Amino acid sequence: MAYCADHNRVINFAAGPAKLPEEVLLTAQRDMLNYSGLGVSVMELSHRSAEFGKIMNKVEQDFRDLLDIPDNYKVLFLPGGGTGQFSAVPMNLLNGGTADYVVTGSWSAKALKEGQKYGKVTEVYKKPASYTGIPTHDTWNLNPEAKYLYYCNNETVHGVEFQQTPYTLPNVPLVCDSSSNMLSRPIDVAKHGLIYAGAQKNMGCAGVTAVIVREDLVGTSIPECPIILDYKTQVGMNSLYNTPPVYSIYIMGLVFEWVKKQGGVQVMEERSIKKSGLLYDIIDNSDNFYCCPVDASTRSRMNVTYRIGGPNGNEELEKKFVDEAKKQGMISLKGHRSVGGIRASLYNATTIEETMKLAEFMTEFKEKYFSLM
Repeated sequence: MAYCADHNRVINFAAGPAKLPEEVLLTAQRDMLNYSGLGVSVMELSHRSAEFGKIMNKVEQDFRDLLDIPDNYKVLFLPGGGTGQFSAVPMNLLNGGTADYVVTGSWSAKALKEGQKYGKVTEVYKKPASYTGIPTHDTWNLNPEAKYLYYCNNETVHGVEFQQTPYTLPNVPLVCDSSSNMLSRPIDVAKHGLIYAGAQKNMGCAGVTAVIVREDLVGTSIPECPIILDYKTQVGMNSLYNTPPVYSIYIMGLVFEWVKKQGGVQVMEERSIKKSGLLYDIIDNSDNFYCCPVDASTRSRMNVTYRIGGPNGNEELEKKFVDEAKKQGMISLKGHRSVGGIRASLYNATTIEETMKLAEFMTEFKEKYFSLM
C-alpha cells in the first residue's frame, strides 16, 4: 500500500489540538497496523514490553538532547494535561508553605486558583485590567520564603509571551508552564526547578504532558496527592506506574525526531520569529484596520491575537474574515470565546509558506473592506 500526502488538507491555525508535521502523520499512518515489523499497532503494545521500553527511552533521550536537559533533572511523561499540573505542582512542591504566581493570562490565572486549594498562593502584582503585557520585575512583590515562583511562558488566549526567563529570588525555584511554546525557542532548564508542557500544541497530540523536574524537588508531596500525580512515584517507575498514554508518547517521539531533522530548537525559533513577524508587520501597518492589543515587547510568537476594524473590533468584519479564510482553505482563526477577535496560532508544524498565505489574505481582506471600518 502506498502512503502519500492528502493534498486536500486545509491550513490549520488552531490553538490546540494543533497542526502536526505532515511527515509525522505519514509515519504514523505507515505504522498504524504494523509498528516496526511487530505485526501490531503501537496502541496494542504492552507498556511493559521491551519494544515500548525502547520507544520511551528514545523519546526521553531526544527530549534531553533538544533542550540540553542537565543530568540532575528527571523527565516524566504523564496524563492529565497542563491542567493536571495546576494541581500536581502545589501538591508536590508547596507542602504547607507559600508560593508566588505571575498571572499574565487565563492559564496562569487558572493555575493560581487551583494552587490556592493547597496553601497560601498569591499573585506577585495586582491583577491588571486586561492581559496585554507583563509588568516589569521591579513591580513584583516576591516572597523570599516562597517554595516556588510560577509563570506561564506563553498565554494562548491573550497572546502574551515571556521573551526572557523571569527573575526569581535566590533559593526560590522557578516553575514554568511551557505548554504552548515548548520547542519553539531555547529554554534554560538549569534556571528552573520544574517545567511542564502539554503535548498538543508543539509536541504531538493530546493525552500526554512532559514534566522536567529537578531531583531535589522530588519527594515532598502532601499525603493527599493522588499517586498518579506524585513525582516521586512516577520517577521511581519511569512514568510507568500505570498504563501511560502510549500512542501519545509515540507521536511525541516522532515530533522530537522531526524537530531534530529540521535543525533543532534554534531553527524552530528562527522560523517562529519570521512567521509571527509576517503577521505583526501587516497588523502594525494597517492603519488600525488590524489591531493587536498586546504590548510589542511581550507579543506571542505562537498565538497572534488581533481585532479587525479598530481596537474594539467589528464583529461583522471578523466573522467575514473567518468565513472567507475558510473558503480559501484556512481554518480555526476565530479568537478564543472569552476575548473574541482573531487568533492565528503558528506552532512549529505551521510552515512559513502557510503563514505567507494568511498574510496575503490579510492584505487582500484589508483592501476589500477597509472602507467599512
